[in-house]
Amino acid sequence: MTEQLVDFFIQHLGGNMATEGIVFLVSMLPILELRGGILAGYLLNLPLTESFLIAFVGNILPIPFILILINAIFRWLKKTPLRKLVDWIERKTLSKKDQIEKYGYLGLLLFVGVPLPGTGAWTGALLSCLLHMKKGRSFIAILLGVLLAGLIVTIFSYGLLASLGIGG
Repeated sequence: MTEQLVDFFIQHLGGNMATEGIVFLVSMLPILELRGGILAGYLLNLPLTESFLIAFVGNILPIPFILILINAIFRWLKKTPLRKLVDWIERKTLSKKDQIEKYGYLGLLLFVGVPLPGTGAWTGALLSCLLHMKKGRSFIAILLGVLLAGLIVTIFSYGLLASLGIGG
């Protein structure tokens, strides 16, 4: 699914936005995040270091805002017809809390850092808020998790895919 979404953005933004902008935008989006950004950079022939740095910044940029504002935004949205959607997002997110409750900030780092479906900086930030974790420590754990995920995805995209002659 990630590849199809990345392809969608590449196809629809390719003529209208610089390669770096596509990587940055894709990296900021929930679901795609850094994983999608690095893959987009690879598919658009962006150099490894540039792709990694742009995707990292794009992915980490929304996180302080989520950590600071999401509880207030959710409280406000629960007073609107969107209450059921917010409740669903909270339930879905909290269903992934076991690792973080068990291992704390290390669990948060690993949750964000191991690039599996349903994990990442956005979900990690939301989980840390829903579990009332300290914002500063959560940000550091998420930052390190994004670095770890970036290394794993870069090795996969620029190493394995390149050696197999796929994309790029």
